[in-house]
Amino acid sequence: MKVNEYLDGLTVNYLGERLTRAHQGVPLNRSLRTTAPDQEEGETDSRAADCPGKLFIFHSSLPTAEAPGKLKNRDDKKLINTDKEKILFQPQTNVYDSLAKDCVAHGCCVTLFLFPSQYVDVASLGLVPQLTGGTLYKYNNFQMHMDSQQFLNDLRNDIEKKIGFDAIMRIRTSTGFRATDFFGGIFMNNTTDVEMAAIDCDKAVTVEFKHDDKLAEDSGALIQCAVLYTTIGGQRRLRIHNLSLNCSSQLADLYKSCETDALLNFFAKSAFKAVLHQPLKVIREILVNQTAHMLACYRKNCASPSAASQLILPDSMKVLPVYMNCLLKNCVLLSRPEISTDERAYQRQLVMTMGVADSQLFFYPQLLPIHTLDVKSTALPTAIRCSESRLSEEGIFLLANGLNMFLWLGVSSPPELIQGIFNVPSFAHINTDMKTLPEVGNPYSQTLRMIMSIIQQKRPYSMKLTIVKQREQPEMVFRQFLVEDKGLYGGSSYVDFLCCVHKEICQLLN
Repeated sequence: MKVNEYLDGLTVNYLGERLTRAHQGVPLNRSLRTTAPDQEEGETDSRAADCPGKLFIFHSSLPTAEAPGKLKNRDDKKLINTDKEKILFQPQTNVYDSLAKDCVAHGCCVTLFLFPSQYVDVASLGLVPQLTGGTLYKYNNFQMHMDSQQFLNDLRNDIEKKIGFDAIMRIRTSTGFRATDFFGGIFMNNTTDVEMAAIDCDKAVTVEFKHDDKLAEDSGALIQCAVLYTTIGGQRRLRIHNLSLNCSSQLADLYKSCETDALLNFFAKSAFKAVLHQPLKVIREILVNQTAHMLACYRKNCASPSAASQLILPDSMKVLPVYMNCLLKNCVLLSRPEISTDERAYQRQLVMTMGVADSQLFFYPQLLPIHTLDVKSTALPTAIRCSESRLSEEGIFLLANGLNMFLWLGVSSPPELIQGIFNVPSFAHINTDMKTLPEVGNPYSQTLRMIMSIIQQKRPYSMKLTIVKQREQPEMVFRQFLVEDKGLYGGSSYVDFLCCVHKEICQLLN
């Protein structure tokens, strides 16, 4: 039997009854009641529309009114670097969790735009968009003349993005392994059915599989993802992804086919989920140990004999240590008093729904040498490593991580480039308060603006542009994104982390 025929058979067995009910206009896994228990027939409430959709909320302060969702300010810096720090990432009341579950049950996706000037408890408020498949946007100290375009871009993109509502997803596998954990903008009443009030083109669901029985090399491993959802036009549809994977008894084959970007995505979501229950110190230690175990296993079973002082990495995992070090230095896992609790909770939620490409850029930003631009080509300059050693006083560099975009200007930047980009005569005349580059009618300006547009088009959030001059105060913020260097507020450099991992590997092998 062909793989597709086998998997399609599984789908029909599981979803046949659901599809029948859908075509009859009966909501799936939903109560048929559209009136509240204390309502007379014909009376309506917000649920009586009997139609899934998206709710946009715009909010700017901590909810303090006497109502079920009332919150208090619990931004306690004394909890940082203690075993109770995990409380800061937990919702302080179960009201928002119950609200989110009710929204999922009625196919209501919630997207929340926050404009805070002080603590608003993102850990509590953000739970609703996270569990309903919505999106959380946050604009700190919003200023109309500086931030309005970023907000309008985000709002426009969110309204226009491709989306499906009232979705039910199930993962099926062949014998020998099974899905054990799920990460994303989802809700689960049981261990198999993944419910999503909405799923859009910018969201990803990460699934962990556990190998618990023998896998046959001749038949391979079969995975099917089936999603039943409603289109924005009200049409009920079924989408199926079938995947057949090769199996091998040779450990070396596993390392050759490893996808490090996907590993980063999984480890980040797994760690960010764990912060709700475990001390951050324990989570960081687990990540280091997992990295060392993977590399020690390769050295012991797959690599050629070599000197103990030499660090051996599989070709497919050359960047794993730098990725893991970037994850360890993220503000969610590294307690830093100067980073607000809300910002840490915000970044945690964003990562939980990110796809592989977005999480890779978020943890290891793209750094482009703009001064090497070829105005006759539409190709992006070759990216360089995120380290201060790669910068030069004569250069101009563009850095992007999916949320922020920086244009860094060396103190000796060529005047002709300054003129071409900003239409000013010298470095001293550049206005660093601008949030968009001026439209200057020359090839250099047009090429740079086109490159920035290309980078932005691939990302779900509108990136805020910051102009940074070398040796000026805002440069401190920019340097936090040079992830191969030692963190300004803690965290190892890439070289130091390599030494740490190598030491762990040697201890495991001995």
